[in-house]
Amino acid sequence: MTTHMRREIDEVPQAAARFLAGSRDAIAAAGAALREKDPAFLVTIARGSSDHAALFLKYAVELTAGRPVASLGPSLASIYGAKLALGGGAAIAVSQSGKSPDIVAMAQSATESGAVTIALTNTLASPIAEHSTHALDIMAGPELAVAATKSFVNSIVAGLAVLGAWTQDAALIRAVEALPDHFGKAVVLDWGQLAEDLEATGAGSLYVLGRGPALAIANEAALKFKETSGMHAEAFSSAEVLHGPVALVGRDFPVIALAARDAAEASVSEIAEGIADKGTHVFLTSEKVGSARPLPFVATGHPVTDALALILPFYGFVEAWARRRGLDPDAPESLKKVTETR
Repeated sequence: MTTHMRREIDEVPQAAARFLAGSRDAIAAAGAALREKDPAFLVTIARGSSDHAALFLKYAVELTAGRPVASLGPSLASIYGAKLALGGGAAIAVSQSGKSPDIVAMAQSATESGAVTIALTNTLASPIAEHSTHALDIMAGPELAVAATKSFVNSIVAGLAVLGAWTQDAALIRAVEALPDHFGKAVVLDWGQLAEDLEATGAGSLYVLGRGPALAIANEAALKFKETSGMHAEAFSSAEVLHGPVALVGRDFPVIALAARDAAEASVSEIAEGIADKGTHVFLTSEKVGSARPLPFVATGHPVTDALALILPFYGFVEAWARRRGLDPDAPESLKKVTETR
């Protein structure tokens, strides 16, 4: 029987194409608002997988638009009642349901302070849309599995599309338009060998490494290991892992290194190879492999979008990995689809 999660992973290429085709006016309006505002900085507002999407967009904005981006703790508004001076900037709020009270409160506070607030949500008629300057329906469609997949990807696609419209970066705009085709190729890639090797190690924990936009993908991957597979996984920058965490890595402590085709690929690969040379099981999404085991990937031809395509084969792997461990990836224990934190 095919799980909801597997079906939703397979829907990602179509969901991305649907958003790009159906949201041109909303994308253009949000981009124009950012050009008019010319923000000195941006902030992001999100939790969980949505926060990983926000981290991806942070790197994309900083690399493309040259504006610093900071993540805000939603409790600043909902619990502490802090009033932040955000009038010179813009905010990106990411929420699939659009109704988590702390996310909504922080978005409302940002808007009231004078920021241009852009909400990326899978539920357009929602409180977060009401309290933001611009709201984009990411058009991921119904998502029945508890673990977010297509809504995570479409949130990033939406943010990148707005970034392209804002900066008028022709290369980025073309790369975003090409994503559905790249997703179609990435979603059928097989990471089955990773499952075989993980099972052979009997490991209870692992690290997922990345850098730049790929660090956001590493964070999402680590969360999905916990959510769907009951396996402890932690994400680190491939540079940061050397500042202490690598001490835990041994022969039966696997490492997955997510390298994109960008300026960090050589660094990520070098660090992954250094760890693999110690006899550890290391898996690497790069052709720059020696001791590490290669994982197949789709190269998108753009340094920002390349990292995003890595999540598709991982999602397929982790859904199968959960079932292999006798778990239901659609209904992780103790979790529910919408988490309303205050």
